[in-house]
Amino acid sequence: MAKDDEKKETGEWKEFFWNPRTHELLGRTASSWGLILLFYLIFYTFLAGMFCLTMYVMLLTLDDYKPTWQDRLATPGMMIRPKGDLLEIVYNMKNTESWDTYVQALDNFLAPYNDSQQVMKNDACVPDDYFIQEDSGEVRNNPKRSCQFNRTMLEECSGLRDHTYGYQDGKPCVLIKLNRVIGLRPGEKGRSPYVTCRARKEDSDKIGPITYFPPNGSFNLMYYPYYGKRAQVNYSQPLVAVKFMNITLNTDVNVECTINSNSNNTQFKISERDKFAGRVIFKLRIDTE
Repeated sequence: MAKDDEKKETGEWKEFFWNPRTHELLGRTASSWGLILLFYLIFYTFLAGMFCLTMYVMLLTLDDYKPTWQDRLATPGMMIRPKGDLLEIVYNMKNTESWDTYVQALDNFLAPYNDSQQVMKNDACVPDDYFIQEDSGEVRNNPKRSCQFNRTMLEECSGLRDHTYGYQDGKPCVLIKLNRVIGLRPGEKGRSPYVTCRARKEDSDKIGPITYFPPNGSFNLMYYPYYGKRAQVNYSQPLVAVKFMNITLNTDVNVECTINSNSNNTQFKISERDKFAGRVIFKLRIDTE
């Protein structure tokens, strides 16, 4: 009896998969399967067409040279060079290998700023005023020119006079840069934004005197506004070098550098929620043992 039931179930499954009497496959005739496949073909073709049309319309709204929509960024971010993963510069003066990586990083970073490179690629601009290069209606003024930022402007921190950037003598140089923001005008005529560095409260007596290059630690207005990577191919980001002249040795010193403005129209806002908006905080430690 059990064998008969098993044969019956097997026969039912075979008949469901293919019924030779009605010519049905999985319970449907060929015409039924054809209608279902035709429906899904039309349905998914329609969805694909809608997706392509949506993408095409969206791409029409985009500009190749600047963002179509851009938040109003009052305070750009800041960063240092050289930098480690944890924004720490720690080395031993007597151990060349411990600071040579920082020197090599600065050499590589400053290579495009060599005077010979800048003379070939960029213009000698009039300082203390914006370098405006607007488009004329639908006619684009591209590629836009850029102003020279020569490595020699960093003087003692250029790596040309002292190839170790002061690291060998315990007077290290740290480069400060503002993040690029298209269209940002960070000041007004004759009033460039500038950098100031100080120790955090707990280390205020350890940092010693600081020297800035270029003088006053300013980002000259002639490097602004920035028009974007595609429009301004040879743009050289302005830098400020900070040289620590007599920092306390064999101890951690937490340094905070901020961007400031002399302009009445631009006031950079420092937020405690964002440690990179208008400032950068890093640890500096120089050991002698």
